[in-house]
Amino acid sequence: MSKRLRRLVPITGAALLLLAACGESVDPRENTDNAGDDGSDGSDGGSGDQVTLLMESWRNDDLAIWEDVILPAFHEQHPDIRVEFRPTAPDEYDAALDAKLSGGTAGDLITCRPFDVSLRLYDEGHLAPVTDLPGMDAFDDIARTAWSTDDGSETYCVPMASVIHGFLYNKAIFDELGIEPPETEEQFHEVLDTIAQNGEYAPLVMGTADQWEAATMGLQNIGPNYWKGETGRKALIEGSESFDDPQYVDAFAELASWSEYLPDGYESITYPDAQNMFTLGRGAIYPTGSWEIALFNEQADFEMGAFPPPPPEGQDTCYVSDHTDIGVGMNAATEHPEAARTFLEWTTSAEFAELYANELPGFFPMSDHDVEVQDPLAKEFLSWRDECESTIRNSYQILSRGEPNLENQLWDLSAQVLNGTIEPQQAAAEAQKGLERWYEPQQK
Repeated sequence: MSKRLRRLVPITGAALLLLAACGESVDPRENTDNAGDDGSDGSDGGSGDQVTLLMESWRNDDLAIWEDVILPAFHEQHPDIRVEFRPTAPDEYDAALDAKLSGGTAGDLITCRPFDVSLRLYDEGHLAPVTDLPGMDAFDDIARTAWSTDDGSETYCVPMASVIHGFLYNKAIFDELGIEPPETEEQFHEVLDTIAQNGEYAPLVMGTADQWEAATMGLQNIGPNYWKGETGRKALIEGSESFDDPQYVDAFAELASWSEYLPDGYESITYPDAQNMFTLGRGAIYPTGSWEIALFNEQADFEMGAFPPPPPEGQDTCYVSDHTDIGVGMNAATEHPEAARTFLEWTTSAEFAELYANELPGFFPMSDHDVEVQDPLAKEFLSWRDECESTIRNSYQILSRGEPNLENQLWDLSAQVLNGTIEPQQAAAEAQKGLERWYEPQQK
């Protein structure tokens, strides 16, 4: 991924964020109180009518932010359009959305997961194209990749935000032990050894019980430095590189080396367990991504810092996963297409980009607008776009369409590597074997 979005300008200061749990929402299309003040029925029509749009999302933690900050800014400019944010629990979202779309009860606006999940919805006719939407020129081809057809001819969701992988660390522990954030992989291991020798804190806080974090926060965090970011990711898609090539074996080997620095019993530690362990100050370094910033700002009572994945010794270029994470599109069956397009056009604006970036620190706009990012941790993550080459997770585009699904396979293989039940060479060979079963460019 090219060094895009350079015009996001980090500044100092702390962002205010209120997270709220999601309650059940009432469908305003079944509530006459949502009709226009003039007594209209809320349908598109003449002057004075108010249209209500429902927005589907899996981001239930963001309910208060949308209701209290983002949507009021839109409503102020468009009093004739009211948007209701209606989230579903993340692990239920995909199935619930499919059922609603099939039953004709889905909202007018659809929050879009990246790549194949949303591409399937578009192919099935559920998402309307937004290629010609005014404001889409604020996004380059790379920003659109996660929500475009394979040939790039149509885009079906507006890119909203990406997340950046890296490491959070407890500054108090680093100060206590007299260590600095590492700049190379060798220094990274020296830091881990120093923390381990002290014996009071877990050097790395992560578990393998849920599997996905071993891949997402482990392999996909450090791996781009080995397969050279977009160069390697695209080479896998083209078939010019294989998952059992040395660079992929080496990435698994580096991941395997983490096992001696993880907490005791890490095989049984879940993702929430690890989050709690770090925010309670029981561990020094947390492999993760910028998506944790808001929650950890709220829960941790110590100052945190961040550093990007340190490259192997002698490698001048660093690579970070700046992963396309969330977009928003229009239900092709909406009864209010013009109002929906008006809202989507607003999400391409600089105003929306700045609101979103600062209300959800760690979720970074993908447009080219000038945006002042206030949260210091978000500012640190964002600065890596100037220092390193950006890429996305290599299992997301195309390579997880068949069986075995590469994304899910990497969860299992990465966890096994950390657990010591499979060797790095074998893990790489298994990933390659899985691709060869169904992906023609990888069939030798």
